[in-house]
Amino acid sequence: MGRLMLLVALCVLPALVSAGRPVSQPFVLQGRVYCDTCRAGFETSATTYIAGAKVRVECKDRNSMQLLYSIEGITDSTGTYKIMVTEDREDQLCDAVLVSSPQSDCASVDPGRDRAAVILTRYNGIVSDNRYANSMGFLKDHPMSECTQLLQQYQEFED
Repeated sequence: MGRLMLLVALCVLPALVSAGRPVSQPFVLQGRVYCDTCRAGFETSATTYIAGAKVRVECKDRNSMQLLYSIEGITDSTGTYKIMVTEDREDQLCDAVLVSSPQSDCASVDPGRDRAAVILTRYNGIVSDNRYANSMGFLKDHPMSECTQLLQQYQEFED
């Protein structure tokens, strides 16, 4: 009788433990949100990063473009957000999207830098559960005074 109980325990206990655990690790999507202080359309040395900006991950069906998944996150003091995505989004089209900026003088979305495509599936050869999105940005209402000189530095080497 004791051997039968031991045999059952050795066979059933591992199955119960593995059934209680999630199937896989969640993805951690990381990116940054910036304020384009020079209204240059890209990050410069004068760019600042926004704490408290809201970002949303949206995943849509590839054919119907119907929204299937959405989750929001907030940037930390360095302007970095980390959003946990618990399920593999397989064949869906996913984007990180700007929602809002806490800075009233830097709340206009930079066209073309308001979203970043992200890959949230394990069926692509990427081993890591960490995913990285391109930086997204808001535009400052008025460029800073030192921006003219700064942007001229970028033009010095053009042909």
